[in-house]
Amino acid sequence: MKNAFSKLGLLAALVATLSFATIAKDGKTMTWTGWISDSACGAQGANADAKDCSVKCVKDKGAKWVFVDAKSKKVLPIHNQDAVSADSDLGMEVSVTGHTMDDGQLHVDKIAPAM
Repeated sequence: MKNAFSKLGLLAALVATLSFATIAKDGKTMTWTGWISDSACGAQGANADAKDCSVKCVKDKGAKWVFVDAKSKKVLPIHNQDAVSADSDLGMEVSVTGHTMDDGQLHVDKIAPAM
């Protein structure tokens, strides 16, 4: 009987762990390496020379900040636009920490120079 309770307890712990992992997966905080660009240029603006153009497109033409993943070149719209500092986050490769939202946008928690 003691053995059956031990196995039942272990099974309950396993089910609880798997359930939590499934829930956390959707809002999981991750870190990516890439570039901050603007929605007009997308992946073409993922380089050091595009800084001035990106700033102009966002300030004057209504473009939005996006993140371009260095490996896949995938462009993710940034949900919280105020997380991007044109002075310190553009013109270099960066590490972005945050999570993707249900609508595919990236919610940024932190932007730092890539190492």
